[in-house]
Amino acid sequence: MIARIFSTLVPLALLMLAPSPARAAWHEASSDHFVIYADDDEQEIRRYAENLERYHSAMEHFTGRTVEKPSPSNRVTVYAIGSADQVRRLAGSSGVAGFYIPRAEGSVAFVQDIRNKDGYPDLSTVVLLHEYAHHFLSSTDRFAMPLWMNEGAAEFFSAAYFREDGSVFLGMPSSQRSFTIFWKEEEMTPVREVLDLDWSRLNGRVGKSKDSFYGRSWLLYHYLSMSEERTGQLREYWLEVLRGTPSLDAAQLVFGDLGVLERQLNRHIRDRDRKSYHVGPDEITVSPITLRRLDEGEAAIMDIRIRADRGVAPEEAQSLAAEARALEGRFPDNANVLTVLAETEYGAGNDRAASEAADRALALDAQLVDAYLYKGLAGFRLARGMSDLVQRDAAYGRAIEPLRALAAIEPDHTVPLVYAYRYHAERGAVPPSDAKEAFARAARLAPFDQELWLLTGMMHMNDGRIADARAALQPLASNPHGGDKAEQVRGLLAFLADKPEGRPIPVQDAISAYFIEE
Repeated sequence: MIARIFSTLVPLALLMLAPSPARAAWHEASSDHFVIYADDDEQEIRRYAENLERYHSAMEHFTGRTVEKPSPSNRVTVYAIGSADQVRRLAGSSGVAGFYIPRAEGSVAFVQDIRNKDGYPDLSTVVLLHEYAHHFLSSTDRFAMPLWMNEGAAEFFSAAYFREDGSVFLGMPSSQRSFTIFWKEEEMTPVREVLDLDWSRLNGRVGKSKDSFYGRSWLLYHYLSMSEERTGQLREYWLEVLRGTPSLDAAQLVFGDLGVLERQLNRHIRDRDRKSYHVGPDEITVSPITLRRLDEGEAAIMDIRIRADRGVAPEEAQSLAAEARALEGRFPDNANVLTVLAETEYGAGNDRAASEAADRALALDAQLVDAYLYKGLAGFRLARGMSDLVQRDAAYGRAIEPLRALAAIEPDHTVPLVYAYRYHAERGAVPPSDAKEAFARAARLAPFDQELWLLTGMMHMNDGRIADARAALQPLASNPHGGDKAEQVRGLLAFLADKPEGRPIPVQDAISAYFIEE
C-alpha cells in the first residue's frame, strides 16, 4: 500500500547511475497499460511500447480474460535505466537482469536500455514480459495458482516472438531457458517434484536444480495448454487445488498416472510439430502511443526519481532528498522537479518540506497528480502525530483536500479511494457508506494487493456483510504461497462460518489502529 512506497523489499545498496556517453534525450512513451521512460531514440521507444501493448493484447486473446483499462497512475511504469550492472545495483542483487515491484498505487519495473530485436526480445525485456504476465494474471483472477503453474504460465507467455507483420507467437521455447528444456531426461526435475514444490523449497535450490524447475514448469504448462487430449485438465486441476486439495493429490486426481504424464512430457519436448500459439495482427489491438520529450529539469532529476520510485532504505532517504534539493536550486521553477522534491522530502520524513514543495509545483501546474498525492500523504502523517484532538481534526481536514483534488482529476487513482476511508477511520469516526465503497473500489482496482483485500474483508465484517467478507478473504486463504498469513485467514473464515448475515462483528478499532500504526 501507499505508506510503503519508500520501503525496500530487499536491503538496497543505492545506485548513482553511472555517467554514460552522450545518448538520445529522455522521453516518455504513454499507452493504455504502460508508461515508459527511456534515454533513447523516439522511434526505438515507440516500437518498444507498441510491442508491450501487442503482448498484452495477445495474452488477452489466449486467456479470454480482459483487463479493465487502468487509470493513468495505475499503469505499469517502466524505467529503462542503463546497463545490466546498473540494474543489479539498483535491485541490490547480483542475479537479476530486470525487476518489477507490484503496488496498488502503480506498479513499477526497471529494465536495461531498450534493445528492440525482431523475433525474440533480449533478456531484460523477457524478464519484464515474465513479470508482466504475473501482473496480468493476478489482475484478472484473485485466486493464486500453484507455484509451478504460476511460473510456468509466466514462462509460457514471456517466451514471446514478435513478427514484423504485427503478429505475436506465445508458448515458444524460451530462448533464455532452452538449455534447461532440452537437457537429458535424467537431468530434468521429475514432474512429481515440479507439482509439489513450494517457494521455500524452490529458493533452497541452486544452479541446474532451480533452472530445471522453470524449464519443466514451462513444458508442463505448454503441454497441458496445447494438448487436445488434455483439454480442460489444467483448469480442473487448478479448481481442485482451490478446493483445498494438495497440488500433488489434485494432479493425480485430474491428470491420472504421473508416470504416464512424465513420458508424455518427454515426447512433447522432442516433437518437431510442437505447437505455439499464434495471434494474428488482425486479432491484436494496440492502443495509441503518445511520446513526449522530457524537459531539461525533468531529465536531470530522472536519476533521483528512479531511485525514489525504487524505494530507498530509511538511512539513505535524507541524502536522496538533499540531492533533490540541490537540483531544485538549478531548476527552481520546474514543476516536475518540485514534484520529485516533494516525493523525496516525504520519503525522508520531512513532511512540511514535502508539502511546501508540492504547493510550489501546483502553483506552476495545477494538474500534477503526484504533487497532490505527496501533499496529502505528508498532511496525513503530520495530523497523525498531533496530540491535541482539535488541532489533529483540523489537520486531517486540511490533509484530505489535496487528495480530493487528485480524485477530481483521476477518479480511479487508488490512493484517494483508500484515504477517503482512512480520513474517518484514523480520526476514530465511523466511515460513511461512500467512503466504504471507495475503499472496496480501491481493492477491486488492485486485485493483487492482499493487504488491501484483508482490510476490505474486515471492513465488511464490521458492517455485518458476512458474504462479502468471505468473498474478499477466500482468495487469501486459498493462496498456496500464503504461508502463515493464509493460515490465519483460514482461521478467520472458520470463525465466520456460522455467523449470520447482517450481524456486525466489531473490528473497526483494529482497522483504525492498523492505519495509525502503519
